[in-house]
Amino acid sequence: MTRIAIVQGHPTSGGGHFCHALVDAYAQGAAKGGHEVRVIPVAELDFPLLRSKRDWDSAPPPPAIAEAQPTLAWAEHLVIIYPLWLGGMPALLKGFLEQALRPAFMTGGAGAGASWKTVLKGRSSRIIITMGMPAFAYRWYFGAHSLKSLKRSILSLVGFGPNRHTLVGTIEGMSDAKRKAWLDTVRTLGTRAR
Repeated sequence: MTRIAIVQGHPTSGGGHFCHALVDAYAQGAAKGGHEVRVIPVAELDFPLLRSKRDWDSAPPPPAIAEAQPTLAWAEHLVIIYPLWLGGMPALLKGFLEQALRPAFMTGGAGAGASWKTVLKGRSSRIIITMGMPAFAYRWYFGAHSLKSLKRSILSLVGFGPNRHTLVGTIEGMSDAKRKAWLDTVRTLGTRAR
């Protein structure tokens, strides 16, 4: 059994988008595989954006973030699902990661200036990104720059690895059969906790 935290990174709350269906499919697969799952719906959390390094270093996290951090610490496997917006993750998801992955949390309370011996070391992740363009265009023409940034500059930095990914392209023109195939694929990933 693996403890899995799924970060629903679509900035629209209430469901209705393919990212929401992907979260449900992964969670269903994980439950079928005997894994324990918790979902963090970023769009439903109330938190401000960080506006200074001093706040990031030493201010206490807002209550919604403080409630989400134990789920991140609990998880052995992290899944982040979001749509590609302007070539990157939506600002709300980026803001959530900035708030949640503060030094005091990452170092187990040691705070700013402490060594980056992160409490999240040794955990794995899966990033699932939906996009309007074909996935190969994002990967080959654009170099998957924002995915690389998330994997290297955020997840690897705080201890996650391996960091795997799934790119779901041409989402707007996708047939129902293709959507079902993607949901089946993601459900299988959940069963395997990968």
